[in-house]
Amino acid sequence: MPKILKCDRCLFYAHDPHLVCWEHPNGVDSDCLDFRADPKFQEEKLWSPEGYYWYDGELLENRPSQLTNEQRLEILNTHPLFTGKCPSCGNEFDRGNLPMIHWDCPVCGWVDDSV
Repeated sequence: MPKILKCDRCLFYAHDPHLVCWEHPNGVDSDCLDFRADPKFQEEKLWSPEGYYWYDGELLENRPSQLTNEQRLEILNTHPLFTGKCPSCGNEFDRGNLPMIHWDCPVCGWVDDSV
């Protein structure tokens, strides 16, 4: 069973990679009836300058998208990252060995110039 969001703020939280808490070592499915607020808990707030945000521990610039919703939908419907196929000739990429960046088609020579 996983831990729930408020586990970190609980008095019984184990602060251990192998245990969730002292009352429920394996965690709980939903709401915990044994939750007791830890009076010493201080939530860590990550400061970020205006126009930036934190994602997975990394500070990133908040850039608005340059694409319209129609352009985004077109990418989702045609790009090999989402379809597994070359948008030019329909060649299927090897699902067991998909590229992460360069989606260039070895059959027709189509080149992904989005990067």
